[in-house]
Amino acid sequence: MNNSSRMRGKVSVCMWLLLLFGSCWGRFVVEKNSLKVTFPKVLKGEYECAIGNFGIPQYGGTMVGFVAYPKANRKACKSFDEFDISYKSKPGGFPTFLLVDRGDCYFTTKAWNAQNAGAAAILVADDKDEPLITMDTPEEDSGRGDYLQNISIPSALISRTLGDNFKKAIENGDMINVNLDWRESLPHPDDRVEYELWTNSNDECGPKCDSQIDFIRTFKGAAQILEKKGYTQFTPHYITWYCPEVFLSSKQCKSQCINHGRYCAPDPEQDFSKGYDGKDVVIQNLRQACFFKVANESRKPWLWWDYVTDFSIRCPMKDKKYSKECAEDVINSLGIDLKKINDCMGDSEADEDNLVLKAEQDAQIGKKSRGDVTILPTLVINDRQYRGKLDRSAVLKAICAGFQETTEPVVCLSEDIQTNECLESNGGCWKDKNANVTACKDTFRGRICECPVVNGIKFVGDGYTHCQASGLGRCEINNGGCWKGSQDGKTFSACSTYETSGCKCPVGFKGDGVHSCEDVDECKEKNVCRCRDCKCKNTWGSYECSCRGDLLYIDEHDVCISKKGSTEFSWSFLWVIFFGLAAAGVAGYAIYKYRIRSYMDSEIRAIMAQYMPLDNHGEPPPNHVQLDDI
Repeated sequence: MNNSSRMRGKVSVCMWLLLLFGSCWGRFVVEKNSLKVTFPKVLKGEYECAIGNFGIPQYGGTMVGFVAYPKANRKACKSFDEFDISYKSKPGGFPTFLLVDRGDCYFTTKAWNAQNAGAAAILVADDKDEPLITMDTPEEDSGRGDYLQNISIPSALISRTLGDNFKKAIENGDMINVNLDWRESLPHPDDRVEYELWTNSNDECGPKCDSQIDFIRTFKGAAQILEKKGYTQFTPHYITWYCPEVFLSSKQCKSQCINHGRYCAPDPEQDFSKGYDGKDVVIQNLRQACFFKVANESRKPWLWWDYVTDFSIRCPMKDKKYSKECAEDVINSLGIDLKKINDCMGDSEADEDNLVLKAEQDAQIGKKSRGDVTILPTLVINDRQYRGKLDRSAVLKAICAGFQETTEPVVCLSEDIQTNECLESNGGCWKDKNANVTACKDTFRGRICECPVVNGIKFVGDGYTHCQASGLGRCEINNGGCWKGSQDGKTFSACSTYETSGCKCPVGFKGDGVHSCEDVDECKEKNVCRCRDCKCKNTWGSYECSCRGDLLYIDEHDVCISKKGSTEFSWSFLWVIFFGLAAAGVAGYAIYKYRIRSYMDSEIRAIMAQYMPLDNHGEPPPNHVQLDDI
């Protein structure tokens, strides 16, 4: 089929959709990645290219290779085996990015032939001057739909101008070195990834439906783990269309729509006379959306993956089990409130809006950087549409690319997802071999050199040439990066537990405190042991003073005295003190007794004066009258 016939087929399909569902074209956003040319110098620079909607883009990563342009089969519409051409890289050689021309066959056919020839990626040069477009999978069933899911190399559409420049350089014998970069193809603002899957409960739409169901089954485990641990926030969505008012009474709208033409889906078998109708698909889509809503309100949103997986296994269309009864059996087995789900679904025959499906239609419209959702299935990660096939490893890699550096879950750092750059030469970062502490931190996009935090102790530095422990407790890890030495049973350290940073040689040593501390000879450099009879001996980290002959060294006074004299003097001094204290005690007791006796005498005299006459009475007063005179 040539280009014109394919275009006419595409237009006729969209005209049919426009007449039946009221819309066809949306605001479609072309997702891009970066292409950086490092050689030749004349082409050196960074260019944009459009990510194909098939194969496996290396989200969060890069690929380096050289560009090859075939001398035959330049549109890659035939197998390169027919031309005995191979692009497989030899061990240690650069990967090959195969440049091919647009036209004459599907983009997926070109990618498949390039992959089979050994190319690591395919670059398709546009054949007209226009804005970049997204290379999509063919709408028609070519009978070889199985190969689409086996395309694993990334693809990119480049502009006609860049393609012509590449061809010219190759003709001149230049080797074109290119770096394909997907690190910024998805936003990665924080430590949680929000993603959506626009899907459909229809399982009779051919290879796309089969791949969609397989993806949900294989990705379920990883999705549920990420959701339960709070790393991601997942939301399923379902595309519906509406039937134009003029066709509401038509057989097509009545068999494919609910709520009086407001929400419609294509007939599963594209045959209105048999099998299930589009309205059956819409109702099941609504049931799955309500299941998620109720499960989310129950704080178990991850059960959606179980429900959709179990429904596809237990209730397939081909076995005539695609029914309400089968769906409710699955719901009951998962322990979700069936009444709440039925209340959420509402009345499909009512001539009014369904709140859930109305919200789904509103969400289809693109906002900000995200385009309208027009393709099924569509994965949206951090509000950016994912390009490539729905493959467990590829999607997990894309989700991992949505985390801010150093916040990725462990699953994103596994060997089957990314390469650990810290394993080779420590990634060029600082490393303390003694304490096995490194500044190299592996991330999904590569590595960063950042001084670590070990057991609550923070290291500070540039991360490349040095890192040093800081804060309290720093001496516990490799002695805080400071000098430490032991000799003669003694250990000294230049790290102080009272200082939060820095290294300082202890008393008795000199040096930078980091690499070395040398013993100070106090006997030569300090004024110690300087008395007449003193002698000084240097020790490691200190010194010792002694006296010549039979003398005793008194450290407090830096003096030498006779051991014998000092002994006699000591005993005499003690006896003087003893007798002095005894004399003071006797004198004190004598004074005490004297004062007690004086006090007792004065008291006795006072009492006796009241009861006994005194020897020396005075003359009576003049007015005194004696009794014997009367």
